[in-house]
Amino acid sequence: MANPAAAHPNTGPLSSSGEKSSRPEEPLHGGFTRFELELEFVQSLANPSYLNHLASQKVLQDPCFVEYLKYLQYFTQPEYAMYLSYPGPTLKALELLQQEKFRQDILSPDMVTRLVEETLLSSI
Repeated sequence: MANPAAAHPNTGPLSSSGEKSSRPEEPLHGGFTRFELELEFVQSLANPSYLNHLASQKVLQDPCFVEYLKYLQYFTQPEYAMYLSYPGPTLKALELLQQEKFRQDILSPDMVTRLVEETLLSSI
């Protein structure tokens, strides 16, 4: 499998010989690359209960967080989506989170239940 950090928007590509480009090595955050942290986070968005928690803490109303959600859309590109464990639910959640109405609606327990049911039905 290819190295995801090799083409990540924040690290720069490897040269054709597999050597790192002249850019300095990406700093680690707690032992993980930024790509690894973003991958872990974007996958957590597939959990409707977690989205409800973020909404209840008013995180989804923060303009900076909304911009971060836009930035994370690079995971919709095939070269990044291939690293997602559950691309269907993850990318659907990322798409829905781009909509202000959804960011408000996810506060409803009925919406959470509906998303859980849709995810279960799509896995059959």
